[in-house]
This record gives sequence, C-alpha cells and structure tokens, in this order.
Amino acid sequence: MAKRSLQKSQVAFATAAKAADLDETDEHRGFPRIETTARFSLWIGEGSNRQFAASLRALNLSVSGAFLQSSFFLPIRTELRVSFALDDVEEPVQARAQIVREQRADSGSASAAKTGFGIRFLEFYGQSEVTLAKLFLGPRLRAFAQQYLQSKRARTLQNELERTVDTLAAWELLRVTTARDPWRP
Repeated sequence: MAKRSLQKSQVAFATAAKAADLDETDEHRGFPRIETTARFSLWIGEGSNRQFAASLRALNLSVSGAFLQSSFFLPIRTELRVSFALDDVEEPVQARAQIVREQRADSGSASAAKTGFGIRFLEFYGQSEVTLAKLFLGPRLRAFAQQYLQSKRARTLQNELERTVDTLAAWELLRVTTARDPWRP
C-alpha cells in the first residue's frame, strides 16, 4: 500500500514538474540573469551621514546582483544601499550591496552603452528578496502549484495552511530528487 501511494505521489510530482518546465539555458553564473531597465536608487550613509546618492538604470539583474549603467565609477568593494522596484504592485527591493566589478568603455567602442559597474547583493531588508526571487521562480512555482493542487492528495486537505505546507513539501521533494535547477527557466 505504501509503495502504491509513493508511486501516485511521484506521478503527481512529475506531472506538476512537467507543467512547470521551461527551456534550459546555459548560464555560467550561480543564478540566471535577465535584461532589465529597472531604476536603482543607491546611496552611502544614512540620514545626516549620507555621503553619496544617485539613481542609475540597471542593464541586467539576478537574485545575486545587478549591472548598473553609469558614466562615473566608485571604488571596487564599496558598500552601498540600493532600492529598486520591479513593478508597480510589489514593494521595492531593498538591499545592502557591494561593487564587485566595473566596465569602462573603450574610446570609439560600441560597448560605450555598457559602461558601469556590477554589484553583488549582500543583505536584503524587509523580506524584499522574496519579490526578487519571485521574478525568477514565480512562473515555475505557479505552474507547479496549480498542477499539484489539482491532485487527489491536495484536494483532500482541509485548509489553506495544510495545502500550502503540502505543496511546499512536494516542491522541495521534487527539487532534491531531480537534477533540474529550479532557478533555471
């Protein structure tokens, strides 16, 4: 009986996983990156101790960092605060970040549009990292949850909390039992 139940669960996981599956991409970074035009506010120091503030456009973004287009440069390893909105609905993402690289334009080069610096997020505030993670995982999680919640097991659960816990457990089980990286589309 337990073996039959396990097989049914595996079918539910596999069906939900297939629904959540998107094309694989070859990305060498730890997390996938997207092109964006998100506006970043960045600053050094708080309140009356503020030493620097600017607003820059991002060229790309991941859950680990971003590349900000800029005609000025700050020293590598400079720590700063950043805030940026991904849409008009979610709260802005707020983080402490560090400059990890710079890209300067060669004179007369086509790369002039890509001058700026890369930042790595060190710490997020107010659970705003969930907003950022949802940008990358949201479609897969939504597809998985929609499919899984139609399973016989999920329909027998009596309340929203139990269905949520069950769906999260199914997602985590799928994550650890398959080679597929959930961060990759």
